[in-house]
Amino acid sequence: MTNAQAWSQVDDYLVAALQPPDPVLEAALAASEAAGLPAINVAPNQGKLLMLLAQMAGARRILEIGTLGGYSTIWLARALPADGRLLSLEYDPGHAEVARKNLDRAGVGGLCEVRVGRALDLLPDVEGPFDFVFIDADKPSNPGYFDWALKLTRPGGVIVIDNVVRNGGIASGDSADAAIQGTRRMFEAIAAEPRVEACAVQTVGSKGWDGFCLARVVA
Repeated sequence: MTNAQAWSQVDDYLVAALQPPDPVLEAALAASEAAGLPAINVAPNQGKLLMLLAQMAGARRILEIGTLGGYSTIWLARALPADGRLLSLEYDPGHAEVARKNLDRAGVGGLCEVRVGRALDLLPDVEGPFDFVFIDADKPSNPGYFDWALKLTRPGGVIVIDNVVRNGGIASGDSADAAIQGTRRMFEAIAAEPRVEACAVQTVGSKGWDGFCLARVVA
């Protein structure tokens, strides 16, 4: 058995042990696949982690950068109170349409707004503050996304950035991969920023070897 097979097997066990079958989320994944969207959504246990982190932060307003088919959006929306709001930014109009249908089917469409366009063009018109921000979009733009997330997140709020390990490539300072270089520049910005406390954690599982960065805005 390869490492990847073992990681997936463990993920399958953990999800089965702690997360009962969820037809709504399964339907969202099926609709995304049928529409030809790439299968780059977070894993089920990662989605549950996002929901728990947002709940722990007491999130009432959530910003998501990168909607895809709305799978992570559903998880985050489930963390909100009845009067909460979630704004998700998506570059691809086709992806956004799939996401809106998935959100409506999941019963959280009334809590969510999906705006279409290049996130760095949309963010200047976004009104904060937010309690929780999830960044999972094009990695070369990560420094800009973090900069805007910091501007838009209240003190005490939480910022989560996904896919920061890049199958180990993040350690390669001379990599020609724009996603790696963008993420390294983001880490440099976070390290130099006195208004946040942050850490990054490696993960292995059904999505391979990757990780996320967790930052708390302290001022």
